[in-house]
Amino acid sequence: MKLIRTSNHEDQSRSSDKSDGNKSRLAPWKVLVVDDEPDIHMLTRLNLRDFSFANRPLEILSANSAAEAKQVLAAHDDIAVALVDVVMETDDAGLLLVSYLRNELKNNMIRVIIRTGQPGVAPERFVIDNFDIDDYKDKTELTVQKLYTAVRSALKSYRDLKSIELNRVGLENILAATPDLFRMQSETLEEFFRGVLTQIIALCNLGSSGLITTVDGFVTTFEENEIRVQAGTGDLAQPKNNARFDAVLKMCSEVVLHHITPPQLRQESVVVPLVANDQPLGFIYLESEFPISELDRKLIMIFANQCAAALQNLRLHISLEESYKHAIDMLALVAEYKDRTTGSHINRIAGYSRLLAVEMGMTNEVAEKIGMASRLHDVGKVAIPDSVLCKPGPLTEEEFELMKKHTEIGAVILERDPAMALAREIALNHHERFSGGGYPSGIQAEQLPLSSRIVSVVDVFDALVSRRPYKTGWSVERALEELRNESGKRFDPNAVAGLEQLYRRGALDALLAQCAQEAIG
Repeated sequence: MKLIRTSNHEDQSRSSDKSDGNKSRLAPWKVLVVDDEPDIHMLTRLNLRDFSFANRPLEILSANSAAEAKQVLAAHDDIAVALVDVVMETDDAGLLLVSYLRNELKNNMIRVIIRTGQPGVAPERFVIDNFDIDDYKDKTELTVQKLYTAVRSALKSYRDLKSIELNRVGLENILAATPDLFRMQSETLEEFFRGVLTQIIALCNLGSSGLITTVDGFVTTFEENEIRVQAGTGDLAQPKNNARFDAVLKMCSEVVLHHITPPQLRQESVVVPLVANDQPLGFIYLESEFPISELDRKLIMIFANQCAAALQNLRLHISLEESYKHAIDMLALVAEYKDRTTGSHINRIAGYSRLLAVEMGMTNEVAEKIGMASRLHDVGKVAIPDSVLCKPGPLTEEEFELMKKHTEIGAVILERDPAMALAREIALNHHERFSGGGYPSGIQAEQLPLSSRIVSVVDVFDALVSRRPYKTGWSVERALEELRNESGKRFDPNAVAGLEQLYRRGALDALLAQCAQEAIG
């Protein structure tokens, strides 16, 4: 994998658009001054008026008491440093504020510097030993230079702690998203790459104090003939109606696909291709306010390799999932061609099953699988003679016994492929009775899988409301009444109740309309 970045020594015009406009996006460091002496506030502002750390100025917030400081802390959760007096409304107001900050607000990031004009009230050793502070200063010794040093050291500590915290959050995002990524949920790919982007920014300290908005960038993947943006940050987080994003995307594509580095790419930007088996899968693009070190570039490459491997595995899983869907489609088509009297019954069963599974508390993912597998509930009918399968009148006892074999035949057809386990379960059991005595095994409710109980109800419901060569379709109300009559005997009562609830809410209207249209046509 090759990481491409623009050089410091190339055309300086590249950085002309990266001057004051971008610097204004760097958020100032927030410093809270808590003191009941107005002169202290004025002197602090005066002594720190030209202060800058990591190219970011200060924003000084003031509170004249510990009570006021609590209000300021509630309004600003990103204060970096607090300069706190000890004696204010009470002799220990400042120390109680520190305790409130650490123990009640659970804020361990903000750096606290105690400034006191009465060291005898709060001796330094006692305060250091008993309170979580970062520095202790006597106001009489706090010269301009010492104030500068103390604030700068505190800001550096705050920045480093924020970077560590952001690194932890980014890693948590990746670890949390990875299991879902391999379950092939489409939305998790975006979450995965957002975590990767956060992790890269954190580890490389590209966000200064951890404010990601000071970095622009995005992650893309190549999906057939399109470039898909999976995650973004800063000015490039929103690709829609963003002319600069469109221009950067085009230039990065030239870099990755054609190995051409356009001179318009901003100085110090980096383009990291996502490559697996020498094939480009996408790329990561980042713009930082500061040069990216060699170590940071290596870290970016490591993460990019992880992304590429994850993306390649995901595509493999998607390919297998699509193959599974195609196999079900083909087998369902065979079953439908064999028994044309059922029309679109198979497809409607999938729709009913999916809706009822969700109604009975299953996740959308599980419900989708049940709906798909339900399409093969009658696949065993391919082995039933046409004279029996398509007979327009009632079956004889011998014919019915032959017809019942389709459940076991379907199970045999599907048993060789582990991916078809759910479909096999449904095909084998969808004619079992909730109270026992069904076929092929006569098992009872506690042994019946929920998937087959769902399909058992919707299979009969659709058969009742559909027109067949030997009967007209029943009304929905009449069909539901029949299901209620068999509730607890042939059918799972919860499944019957769930189906009726779906109908009353209008959730079945589209499927019933298809059934009605088929009867007309």
